[in-house]
Amino acid sequence: MKIQFNKYYLVLAHSLFLIELAIAIFLKSGFIRHTFGDYLVVILLYAIFRGCSNLNVKASSLVVLLITYSIECLQLSPFLSYFNLEASLTAQLIFGSTFEVADLIAYTLGILTVMTFEHFISKRKHTFKFKLWKP
Repeated sequence: MKIQFNKYYLVLAHSLFLIELAIAIFLKSGFIRHTFGDYLVVILLYAIFRGCSNLNVKASSLVVLLITYSIECLQLSPFLSYFNLEASLTAQLIFGSTFEVADLIAYTLGILTVMTFEHFISKRKHTFKFKLWKP
């Protein structure tokens, strides 16, 4: 993996971060806060990885999915208390506090959405190549 910046993914990541921040500040419960926020955070992480590295679509998707699944599985243990972070609102926002299968489904749907968009974008790039002649 090499560090390589892509402004389009970084703009997407920045925009998604602002949306996630607005959700965290203004919504305290409900579907948007819990499920849709998890769906968006996977896309945000993917955009960060693609914006800062040369990893391909599949590798970035796998890394993001492994990170999110790992954090969700850590919620089965009292890992925040191991680091004296159980009272930290920031740590609870980032890592969560309860394990939910719905979160795993939201992460998976987020990655599937990303892979679908990437597939259609790559198809579209190949469709619109202009050739003067056929060799």
